Amino acid sequence: MALLLASYGTREILLYGLLWTILAAGAWILFPPLVALPILGLLFTLYFFRDPVRRPPRSPDLLVAPADGTVVEISTTHEGEFIKEEALKIGIFLSVFNVHVNRAPCSGVVRAIRYTPGRFRDARTPDCGKVNEQNAIHIDGPVPVVVTQIAGAIARRIVCAIHENEQLEAGQRIGMIKFGSRTDLYIPKTRLGDLNIKLGDRVKGGETVLARIARS
Repeated sequence: MALLLASYGTREILLYGLLWTILAAGAWILFPPLVALPILGLLFTLYFFRDPVRRPPRSPDLLVAPADGTVVEISTTHEGEFIKEEALKIGIFLSVFNVHVNRAPCSGVVRAIRYTPGRFRDARTPDCGKVNEQNAIHIDGPVPVVVTQIAGAIARRIVCAIHENEQLEAGQRIGMIKFGSRTDLYIPKTRLGDLNIKLGDRVKGGETVLARIARS
């Protein structure tokens, strides 16, 4: 199967690809065994920006993971900006080895996008969602949800590839966070049915079912 690369990383792939090629050429001239290092660097660059095909479940009652990674937080909080009520917060940490393309957790319309500049603390720390650079996306689907892209200590760029009033499908690509980060999902507690994950679980964006929506 061909390796699919995220279009959001075209600039980095070209830049780092050129850098690794120059280093490989220099290593070949000075000390050929060192050529292995820039080759590994090039392979990791391509690996980081991979964009595998994902097949989300068809049921509108299911919410899928907005990112690949490890579930590091499941808590209850008041989401006061968009949902405006008590919500379940699911935090997913993305290491540099995870796919970094973000995906829509459900079908729906993008009602609002809010970018907030901030710091670059380790994305595994509990308060990173309060102080780090982030981008919140309010999606009005079977239930209103919020996906927050949060930069980490290494990540320095958040890509949001969607716009307000855009119609999304579950599992659709919505952007990317480059080089280690975190993605949070907020779900109204009043509409939450079954929770399908626990702390420490590894999830795949666009495929892993996080929760089932309660029928109203």
